[in-house]
Amino acid sequence: MKTIKFYTLGCKVNQYDTQVMREQFLARGFRELTNGAAAQVYLINTCTVTGRADSESLGFIRRAEKENPRARVIVTGCLAELDADKIKHVCPAAVIVKKGNWLKQGISGFSGHTRAFLKIQDGCDNFCAYCKVPLARGPCRSKPLQEIVSEAAGLARRGFKEIVLCGICLGAWGKDLRPAGELAEAISCLEKIPGLLRLRLSSIEAGDISAKLIAKFKNSKILCPHLHIPMQSGDDEILQLMLRQYRRADYLGLAAQIREDVPGIAITTDCLVGFPGEEERHFQNTISLLRKIIPLKTHVFPFSARPGTKAASLPGAVSPEEIKIRACRLRAVARECALKYQQGFLGKKVSVLVEQRAGDDPACQEGHSDNYIKVRMRAKRGLRNQLVQVKLKEVRGDYCLA
Repeated sequence: MKTIKFYTLGCKVNQYDTQVMREQFLARGFRELTNGAAAQVYLINTCTVTGRADSESLGFIRRAEKENPRARVIVTGCLAELDADKIKHVCPAAVIVKKGNWLKQGISGFSGHTRAFLKIQDGCDNFCAYCKVPLARGPCRSKPLQEIVSEAAGLARRGFKEIVLCGICLGAWGKDLRPAGELAEAISCLEKIPGLLRLRLSSIEAGDISAKLIAKFKNSKILCPHLHIPMQSGDDEILQLMLRQYRRADYLGLAAQIREDVPGIAITTDCLVGFPGEEERHFQNTISLLRKIIPLKTHVFPFSARPGTKAASLPGAVSPEEIKIRACRLRAVARECALKYQQGFLGKKVSVLVEQRAGDDPACQEGHSDNYIKVRMRAKRGLRNQLVQVKLKEVRGDYCLA
């Protein structure tokens, strides 16, 4: 029996794609290794969203070749789509696999997870100035609703209590279907699946959050009160240079409307620092917007010029040293915001899906609340994949103790 290892970099969509490939390999008799033993085949699903993602992807390719020089190394994903030569330079024997039509493939489980990711959309038509993803993923394509419901129902039957809907441009789901569909409509159908207790959305653009979708968050019994809405910058000049489709006031107004209609909802976000032309005054606007939004989590990305994007040729480059300093400053503000949001739930009961043991203590377990607060608790028995009601009593860094 041949052995195989899987390495996945990047977004939830990549994790879903890896699961599709995992199931196909295992169905053909391969045995997956997850320990330190060398495998006969390595499959590396790469990311190219930043320069760091490129480096990490190439690092896993080197690691595989070093672990077993005679192994077959299969490389797929966004870096494989756009820069096969870079991969071949690191590993001349690598087998480059361009994207298959994974959207038409389904999954029956999600290895090692208590929540399953379900890809319902692929591709992006936005072409933001800094982003290579549309070049790698192509135009928007939606999975038909009937297939989504069937796949989700299968996951629920196999014991998954939470499903995360994901896509490269999730909010664009349905626009290319005939007749066209809306994300709120898909959620209404998924709510009827027996055994599905939680439905969560992955990243969604501000312009794709409709009044119907907000109403769903307000009225649904299973839709988790958590929205990841990329901000990227809090300054209108920089947002315009980035070719983003909203401005500061739009984002702030949307967040206020969501919080008014769905009290307690968590907002998480992405911020890109050091974009060409960003000066201290622009950066201060990002800091101030973050403090107004009070996100639970903020992913801070240092800008790196991506070949083939408009931003790669823009003037006003920010020095690497200044980008690093700004990223550290913004992460400090992000921690302040996270603490403030978490403190608002101390003394309150939340529903937690237990995911795993926390650290080396077998009695300490952790999971996430419906509004995505990481929670740790002590229990006399294993509670993995169970929903439990707990009271939050203390904030400890990036998690709350219950």
